[in-house]
Amino acid sequence: MFSKKNNKILTTLLPLQVVLVQIAGNYPAFIEKYYSNGVFRIISKFLRIFLGWIPFSVGDVLLGFLLFIFFRFLYRLIKSRFNNILPKILHFTAVLSVIYFCFYLFWGLNYYREPLSKNLGIQQSNYTTTQLVSLAEKLINKTNKIQVAITTSDTLKVVNPYSTKEMYHLATDGYRHLSEKYPQLTYQHASVKSSLMSLFQSYNGTSGYMNPLTGEAQVNDKIIKTGYPVVTCHEMAHQIGWAAENEANFVGFLASMHNNDVYFQYSGYKMAMRYVIYEIYKRDKKTHKKLYKTIHKGIKKDIQDGYDFWEKYKNPLEPIVKKGYNAYLKANKQQNGIQSYNYVVDLLVGYYLEDVNKHTLDRF
Repeated sequence: MFSKKNNKILTTLLPLQVVLVQIAGNYPAFIEKYYSNGVFRIISKFLRIFLGWIPFSVGDVLLGFLLFIFFRFLYRLIKSRFNNILPKILHFTAVLSVIYFCFYLFWGLNYYREPLSKNLGIQQSNYTTTQLVSLAEKLINKTNKIQVAITTSDTLKVVNPYSTKEMYHLATDGYRHLSEKYPQLTYQHASVKSSLMSLFQSYNGTSGYMNPLTGEAQVNDKIIKTGYPVVTCHEMAHQIGWAAENEANFVGFLASMHNNDVYFQYSGYKMAMRYVIYEIYKRDKKTHKKLYKTIHKGIKKDIQDGYDFWEKYKNPLEPIVKKGYNAYLKANKQQNGIQSYNYVVDLLVGYYLEDVNKHTLDRF
């Protein structure tokens, strides 16, 4: 792929890139102004326009190709009994250097931007269990109401009637309404697709991912359909530059909540409710038990369906994959790794308390 000279140059540049990224991470205001709201916006829009019209996931094809290259490299290395190993390693690290550069140029520097809370003007502080319970009650009440509005019975499960393509189209409606309140969350030029690797994602425990090299949002089309809308909105949040998982969760919730469609609203509120009551479970199991009893049976059946789905795909490799992903998140300024998803509760509480302080109580 590269000449020997280029292999050496690119390999030398790899550690330099790592150092530069770490230095850049110390200047979030600079990243926010010149990258997240500058270079990245141009690149991301171009990628979505350029690849969004293609009906299949180009990112999955690219990922499959890169995995093929990697395993071919290992095979040839072993087959040659590690003869002439240095040129082979230099070639491999040269390719890695290019991928590393593209990853951070196309998307990855968003990990080092200013926090979403600052961007949206949400005050985050330590909150009490009482405040958390108050939010949980509001979310449970809202989710219950939507569930009954859809099914006309508190014991029936919500059945999402949409195809995946219809949901990808409907998801933009929520972002359109959301951008009227928060212009910084504007989403244009949709590029959301069902992953060609949905089965693999199911086995490694992921609902979707955003490919940073192609700018496409990939959704695992095997997950239960009631959770599909908020997962789609979550991946779209990554596309517009919110890299941290808790922030993408929060933006995904806001986009679902602002959607005119009740199935999107249900999906968003159910997700937020589950995160909040789980946080209460960690603090006060008795209170959690009381709150859980107030959730409609139809919603509990839906939650159980989701649990059963992931149980069906559990396997010995899943924990290994999650450990690798955990290390990846920690390497990109998410100190809590996979637990970062749970920190969406901090944003939800801050959003709720701001509402309480204004005495409006209309946000949720």
